[in-house]
Amino acid sequence: MPKPLILRFDDIGAEMLPLVGGKAANLGVLTTAGFPVPSGLCVTTEAYRRVTERAGLEEVLATLATTAAEDVPALNALAAKARELVLTAPVPDDIASAVRDSANGPVAVRSSATAEDLPHASFAGQQDTYLNVIGADAVLDAVRRCWASLWTDRAVAYRAANGIDHDAVRLAVVVQEMVQSEVAGVMFTANPVTGRRREAVIDASPGLGEAVVSGAVNPDHFVVDTATGRITERRLGDKRLAVRSLAGGGVEHVEAPAGPAASPESPRPAENACVTDAQLAALAELGDRVERHYGAPQDTEWAIDSGGVLWLTQSRPITTLYPIPHHAEPSANPLSAPVGTGAGETGAPDSGPGGHEPDGTRIYFCFSLAQGLYRPITPMGMSAFRLLSSSVFEMLGIPVADRVAGAPVVAESGGRLFFDVTGLMGGRVGRVAFPKVLDVMEARSAKVLRGLLDDPRFGVTQPSLRPPLRRAFRIASRFRVPQRAVRALLDPASAHRDVKVLDARLRRELAAPGDATPAQRLDHVERVLSRQVFPLLPTVAPAAAAGFAMLGLAAKALGDRVGPGELQTVLRGLPHNVTTEMDLALWRLATRIREDRETTSLLLGTPAAELAERFRAGSLPAVAQKGLADFLSVYGVRAVAEIDLGLPRWSEDPTHIVGVLANYLRLEDPALAPDALFAKGAAEAVLMIKTLSGRAGGLRGRFVRFALGRTRALAGLREMPKYAMVTALAAMRAELLAAGVELAARGLLSRADDVFFLTFREARAALAAPSRGASASATTGPASGTGPAPAPAGSPSPVRNGTPSSGEAAHPALADLVARRREEAARELRRRHVPRVLLSDGTEPEAVAVRTPVDGALTGTPASAGSVTGVARVVLDPVGAHLEPGEILVCPSTDPGWTPLFLTAGGLVMEMGGANSHGAVVAREYGIPAVVGVSGATEHIVTGQEVTVDGTSGAVLAATTATT
Repeated sequence: MPKPLILRFDDIGAEMLPLVGGKAANLGVLTTAGFPVPSGLCVTTEAYRRVTERAGLEEVLATLATTAAEDVPALNALAAKARELVLTAPVPDDIASAVRDSANGPVAVRSSATAEDLPHASFAGQQDTYLNVIGADAVLDAVRRCWASLWTDRAVAYRAANGIDHDAVRLAVVVQEMVQSEVAGVMFTANPVTGRRREAVIDASPGLGEAVVSGAVNPDHFVVDTATGRITERRLGDKRLAVRSLAGGGVEHVEAPAGPAASPESPRPAENACVTDAQLAALAELGDRVERHYGAPQDTEWAIDSGGVLWLTQSRPITTLYPIPHHAEPSANPLSAPVGTGAGETGAPDSGPGGHEPDGTRIYFCFSLAQGLYRPITPMGMSAFRLLSSSVFEMLGIPVADRVAGAPVVAESGGRLFFDVTGLMGGRVGRVAFPKVLDVMEARSAKVLRGLLDDPRFGVTQPSLRPPLRRAFRIASRFRVPQRAVRALLDPASAHRDVKVLDARLRRELAAPGDATPAQRLDHVERVLSRQVFPLLPTVAPAAAAGFAMLGLAAKALGDRVGPGELQTVLRGLPHNVTTEMDLALWRLATRIREDRETTSLLLGTPAAELAERFRAGSLPAVAQKGLADFLSVYGVRAVAEIDLGLPRWSEDPTHIVGVLANYLRLEDPALAPDALFAKGAAEAVLMIKTLSGRAGGLRGRFVRFALGRTRALAGLREMPKYAMVTALAAMRAELLAAGVELAARGLLSRADDVFFLTFREARAALAAPSRGASASATTGPASGTGPAPAPAGSPSPVRNGTPSSGEAAHPALADLVARRREEAARELRRRHVPRVLLSDGTEPEAVAVRTPVDGALTGTPASAGSVTGVARVVLDPVGAHLEPGEILVCPSTDPGWTPLFLTAGGLVMEMGGANSHGAVVAREYGIPAVVGVSGATEHIVTGQEVTVDGTSGAVLAATTATT
């Protein structure tokens, strides 16, 4: 049956998006639901296809497919060529007749692309609109120009930036009755700035809404509490421009004199407000109904005609809102349930239009960001954290009803891990202690949480000190925390021996028996993650805590005898830090490789991915092959974003490490060599201890020398608890991958590493499902940059490899689920902003009170003393990143996967972190001036800009223009 060329709104459903595009699909849904939508029809994508199929776009599309999103001049040139081809393509007679017949009176002609008004990308304003079009020929011309607007510069660039295939997008055109509005505008049913749900934000101006939509006018601005109807904010604009229809077709821009403005505090609108309070109430009520119909906040356009009738002219999702965290997991058995976007998937919709919790507003703290992890966590990685949270609660003496579902405080949103800290912030101890812990871990989060303490919604609900003290005493007694700390202070060497014994035991005991079935391996993973991993923290942490306690006591003993940054100098070149030792081991390997000119030339002249393939094949030159294998046998459990067990370890895919080696080989100045810098920092630390103890003098001086000596002996162990956890996660990844091999061999998954895009329950349910008859082997190679590669010889957590199956397709339900989750993860990777604290009504507290730079400088938390001026290098992902010696590394956050870049960095600026966060510690150890917790650093600073980093005061001063 041929596809229709024309469809009326009444005949359009949401499932018809490929035929009618996003805008027409939404207008059809709204019309069918009875909303006040002006009547109209859609010229379908079938018409566009037939017009453009012979236009010669193939060459343009092929070139676009290989053009980088950053190459704007090339994209613009290709867009111009495509527009010309579409505008000059002949329109078949049947299509032209159908379009002419749709011209009944003044109409608005609007583009409706198949990749617009989507939950993840609105495409608002990317294609063209023509207003007050009169006459059959004029309508046909407007439709043709809408087709061509699929190829505007901005539309092409937008698709490229969002990873949308140009060849997959088609354009339909909406022809809609023109509303000759007296006043019009836009309305968001949730606040797009603060994120607060059920808060209608309305911009209004006289005339047609195009003035507001295009940004050509300073409109009246109102905020209405949807639940109460109360107008909470009014700000009247000058409304100097109005767009109005002309009698013969088209529009004119009319200048108007400025009227009196009202202050935001005014209880009533000023005389020149273009909408009444009653109209605002009607708008908010309409927006609330639309939001409830879609189940998600909406960005709408509206108009009020001369008769006072309110019309809804468009609605689409608000794509910039961060989804409200949810506690629920996906369904346990995806093979027996319809496959849809479950509550536990990344990017899941809000739990309701308002986003309100039944027991009041909740505070959600983003643990992902606190750990320096901007990217989304895989579903299996999220399941691992749910299991770990059960271990934490049980250790605190709080029963957990369902270990796999996790503790009740665990929530997720956008693939990031959040904790509900409402109860913690309601306790007398928690509201003081938790922000203090964050001061040295994630200082910006600490500031945001302290800003909520005066909010009456978050008062003290647990005034008693007894419960938290009892729990702390129970844990301290069970794990002998005081004894371990005292023993470490008396004999630091014993603490170092304990760490080595623990590391050896973890590597020896974490693997399941070799003959374990896949189901038994899942049992093993559940047991380890829910019972054995988190207790490592109170076992290892006391020694490092004792070291930092000594630093604090030394500071108190010194009082005003210590200057800014002097105590930080004591922390430079700390021994016994497993991450620093890793970096220096890699540097020593680079030094050995540099002695072999042929190998050096190979590493410098060959792409890292190709070198990694050669390493896996065992064909690198001997010095590199053996050296890298030895390095990975110790540190192969690590990875960028390593707290997510769903991501490959370096032992599986060493591409990143090979690239870092090549960067090290480019470092020519001996004075900048990492081992030299480390030794210099250590010498400066020893000298500083001598200086400070001498300055204190007498018995006080001897205590300062002892305390700071113990700090240097023990504080480096702070990285060990996380390293132990990462070692355990790597081992559990290997067990889960074995289960994935089984599922792929049985035809339930396409490839073994698809298992990491299932949850723990889903993997167990899949293993219990019958086989689909595939062969007993499966593919495990990487896909979309997330899958594992074969492990090298000597890898501590080898990947179980297989060969492709016999062509049997994966189970359609699981394949669809995995494909959608991979796609969602790819979209979330492009998200530039993740809130560190989020309320259950959608409000982002930090967005309500934005910190502005002082005296032209960006400000943050001092992390490593000293001042340096250099050229900035903004890096959003360390994989494949190149940093010239002396450049200032500007990044969102760091984890151990980033730290090799520090070896060539002249300074560090991070958007995340506190004075004791991972990046800060490593920066201090290498003597790199660093400022962390700098809001918007990667946006305000551009690569090539000259930047001064003052790690003592916490200021970052950037030049206004790039120097290169």
